[in-house]
Parts: sequence; C-alpha cells; structure tokens
Amino acid sequence: MMSAWSRFDRHRQSGFIFQRLIAYARLTKPKVVALIVFTALVGMLLAMPNNEFSWQIILFGNLGIGLCAGSAACFNQMLERRIDAHMRRTQQRPMVTGEVSLVEGVVVAVGLMLLGTFILIAKVNLLTTLLTLLSLVGYAVVYTAYLKHATPQNIVIGGAAGAAPPVLGWCAVTGEVHPYALLLFLLVFVWTPPHFWALAIHRRDEYAAAGVPMLPITHGVAYTSYQVLLYSLLLFAVSLLPYATGMSGPLYAVGAAILGLRFIYLSYVLVYHPKPDTAWRTFKFSVNYLMFMFALLLLDRYLAI
Repeated sequence: MMSAWSRFDRHRQSGFIFQRLIAYARLTKPKVVALIVFTALVGMLLAMPNNEFSWQIILFGNLGIGLCAGSAACFNQMLERRIDAHMRRTQQRPMVTGEVSLVEGVVVAVGLMLLGTFILIAKVNLLTTLLTLLSLVGYAVVYTAYLKHATPQNIVIGGAAGAAPPVLGWCAVTGEVHPYALLLFLLVFVWTPPHFWALAIHRRDEYAAAGVPMLPITHGVAYTSYQVLLYSLLLFAVSLLPYATGMSGPLYAVGAAILGLRFIYLSYVLVYHPKPDTAWRTFKFSVNYLMFMFALLLLDRYLAI
C-alpha cells in the first residue's frame, strides 16, 4: 500500500505541475488570444461557401493561429518584462514575478511557434502559414522590440500585426487574400489606435514611469483625446464599408451604426467633458465594440441564409 507520505508527495507534485501549466498559460495572454481566434474564426466563416463547411479548417486553422498568437504573446512578455514591472496591470505577469524564468519563456514561445507552424503547414495551407509567421514577427519583434520605444505612433504602425487574424482566417479557407478580407483588416487596423490610446490616457503615469513614448506622454492628454475622437469618426466610416460593398446586409449596417455612434459619443465626452474614469470606460467599450462588430458580421451572413 502507498504510504501517507507518498500520497502527499504525489499530490504536491501534481499541484506543482498544475501551477506551472497555469503560469505558462498566462504567458500567452489567453484573453487577447481568444479575441484573435474569434476574429480569425469569423474570417473563416465569412469566407466559406454556403454549401461547404470544413471542420478541419475551423479546427486546425484556429488552433495553428492561436498557438502562434500565444507564442507572440510569450515573446512580448519576455521583451517587456522590465516595462511590465512598472505598470500596475502587468506587475503580476509570470515573467515579472519570477514564476517563469527567461529560459522557460523561450522554450514555451518557440515550442508554441513550431507547433502552430507545423499544424498550419500540414492541415491548412502555406500562404496562411507565412502570413501568420509574418504577423508574429511583426508583433513580437517589429512592434515590441522597436516601434513601441521609437515613436508615439507605435500603435498605429504596429497595428497591422494585430489586424491580421481575420485575413488569416479568410486565407485559411480560400488560399488567397480576398478584398473582403482586407476590409476586415482595415476595420481592426483603424480600431486599434483609439482602443490603445484610451488605455494609454488612463495609464499615462505608468507608461511615463516605464519610459514608453505613448502619445499621451509625448503630446499630452488633450491632443491624444482629439486623436481618439478623430479615429472614432474614421472608424465609423470604415465600419460601413462592408455594407457599402455588398459584403454584408442591413442587420450589420444598423448594428455597426449604433455601435459606431456610441464610440463617437464616448470619444466626444473624452475630449469635451472628461472625468477620471472616461478613458477607462472608452477603453472597455472599445473591446466590446470589436467583438460585437464581428458577431454582427457573422449574424448578418448566416441569418440572411
């Protein structure tokens, strides 16, 4: 019979392994990856012909894209561990607290990248694989290692990597970069600056302490607030392009207009009637905005069918 000490030791080892797995999972920024996979999934479902539905593409495409996105997040946390230590929202990340070492982070990041790449090559197609790796390098290296520290327009230029997932999803189905996929890319690309700048306004003191030249630090809160408002107006126009081009129908158009006007209103308040929580409210709405917009695209397509 197993002794009480042996049972205790096995239980302790199991608990340790579970904690390590949780720490590794936190390296991948699961909430961010979930949003990336969701937009990629919508791109897939919009690209699929009405009478053709491939579970293989849905399963392996999203798995490969998600693993590579998780890898990019790991690289991001490795490169930003000094900055993360200065910011309240990131001080508990595993690379900052010491739960995960730099070597472990490298192993997890490279392992996820290799596994995701293998799945995309074996089960999806080469173009999707190449574009996924390009977006990974764009986020983990070009944006994180260089742009974020080089210019206050970092998030505008680096937003291209974050806008890639719906294109990747569309490409996984069709094997090509369709103009409609580029509309989805444009929607996320234009959404990115007001989304992050609202957060940067709310966390400006922390970004300043970390030495990151975000727009509110270099140009001031008032200027950044005007930029959020201008981009929200541009986003409203871009959000109606799927309807204007025939990609989507009236359901999407009405929903996009309502969501867009709400974004504009919050941005207007941020400029002309700001309160301590206005930037944070704008940021939180912007997250929901993107999810609802892609959900609307999906509902419009399949309810129409």
